[in-house]
Amino acid sequence: MAEMPRATVEVSNAVVQRLVRDQRPDLGDCPVARVANGWDNATFRLGDRLAARLPRRAEAVPLILHEQRYLPDIARRSPVAVPVPVHAGRPTSDFPWPWSIVRWVPGASAADVGRAGRAPAAQGLAEFLLSLHVPAETGVPVNPFRGVPLADRNAVLMERLGDHERYPQTAALRAVWAQACAAKVWDGPAMMLHGDLHPGNILLSDDGSLAGVIDFGDVGAGDLAVDLAVGWLMFDAGTRHRFMGAFGSAVDGDTWIRARGWALILSTAMLSNSDDNPRMFRVGKFGIRQILDDGLSLQV
Repeated sequence: MAEMPRATVEVSNAVVQRLVRDQRPDLGDCPVARVANGWDNATFRLGDRLAARLPRRAEAVPLILHEQRYLPDIARRSPVAVPVPVHAGRPTSDFPWPWSIVRWVPGASAADVGRAGRAPAAQGLAEFLLSLHVPAETGVPVNPFRGVPLADRNAVLMERLGDHERYPQTAALRAVWAQACAAKVWDGPAMMLHGDLHPGNILLSDDGSLAGVIDFGDVGAGDLAVDLAVGWLMFDAGTRHRFMGAFGSAVDGDTWIRARGWALILSTAMLSNSDDNPRMFRVGKFGIRQILDDGLSLQV
């Protein structure tokens, strides 16, 4: 069974309450409730306006530090809410790693909304990405799993597609991948990236418009095509065409072809590692369906 990574350290509501009371006594009376348990971080609601984010495993510790470093600047440019850190937590005897208190971003997870209900978010999501994708400053980390040349991810994708029971359409998916790898590589400046943009990290308002974007643990620098892959993870063909059109000349055809390659990488990552997470499994399955529905054609 292919499952999400196991936690190295399990955190309870009581541990979070002690951390908050020790380091932010002004927030010590806020009720605490776990709201998410992701691959890398556990998130706890802290009262009405805040949340605590704590790494679940050692590999996620740098991701918390990256959020603390880069989210304030991203927030200043973003047209929608993002979880800006308001406290950089210190390790204690209760918890061995850095952690954060961030602004709570309200909204419904797009992963829990049908594709028709997501459609109103297309324009807002494009505007968010246009605000995010600026040349990265010197020192912004490069995530070896996100925004790198597609060739760097070839081996892991081929290994996943070797599971013919899970991917009966392997031949068609290999053809999409070959087309993506043949596209012109990104030769511009390394751009600021979200790095993990999928419906589970996108929040919607009651009317379906974009309310916020969360989980910036994979923030880094590289090829913006990795974030544009959300067009296949989030939208059906008609809405995806509107989403792509909202970028105008800011994104060229080769970048969209690479983006579909990244959609294949991200979709297979979810399908191959989420047997214990039906929500993410559904996101991956939807992405594969959209990729296959495109075939090798791509209208830009």
